[in-house]
Amino acid sequence: MGVGTPDDIVEAVRRGVDMFDCVMPTRAGRHGQIFTRFGRMNLKNAKHADDVRPIDPQSSCPAANTYSRAYLHHLVKAEEMLGKMLLTWVNLAYYQDLMAGLRAAIAAGRLEDFIAETKEGWARGEPA
Repeated sequence: MGVGTPDDIVEAVRRGVDMFDCVMPTRAGRHGQIFTRFGRMNLKNAKHADDVRPIDPQSSCPAANTYSRAYLHHLVKAEEMLGKMLLTWVNLAYYQDLMAGLRAAIAAGRLEDFIAETKEGWARGEPA
């Protein structure tokens, strides 16, 4: 369907779309990109080489809340298949959590609040 980024999905849901088919989370993961509640991150960037923090300690995904950014960076830079697999897992888990949040917000009648909070997190970026 061509809808791919988390922002595309949020905006489509806002307009009533309720079914998606997208390669974005897997393609991005294979190329060192991840989506998080802080926005998009590129694990190829050198700034992650010595960063021992996990991607997101609050994530539901073990690959995001356990492995260090440095380790994931190393896997990506070394072109290890495991890196592509773990980043894809991070992305798919984020998309699942995003969709669960959207469904819950719709059920609670607070979709616009959820969207605003989500976009604020992306704009704020990852904590230092």
